Amino acid sequence: MNMILFMFTLSLLLSIALTTLNLWLAQTNPDSEKLSPYECGFDPLGSARLPFSIRFFLVAILFLLFDLEIALLLPLPWATQLEYPLTTLSWVSTILLLLTLGLAYEWTQGGLEWAE
Repeated sequence: MNMILFMFTLSLLLSIALTTLNLWLAQTNPDSEKLSPYECGFDPLGSARLPFSIRFFLVAILFLLFDLEIALLLPLPWATQLEYPLTTLSWVSTILLLLTLGLAYEWTQGGLEWAE
């Protein structure tokens, strides 16, 4: 119990010391040069607050959606040791079939076309 209390106290003191040191040494004098958006060394040509195309968000959502299959399929090697491995195989096949159908649907709807 003493070791846990010691580690907790040490981590708390170290966190407080580093935070205090950061606040004490940080430079808080921003100027217009530091606040301007960086565009490869050139002066900004227009406003930095232009809205993004919705295509960027759609591609990001599609990536996250289809990236979930990795999280769902990672425990598959350990699932073969279960009592009924065929049930696991059928669920995995169902998940992959749904993801493949979703990809085909997005492809036919033009969701993956970047330029029109």
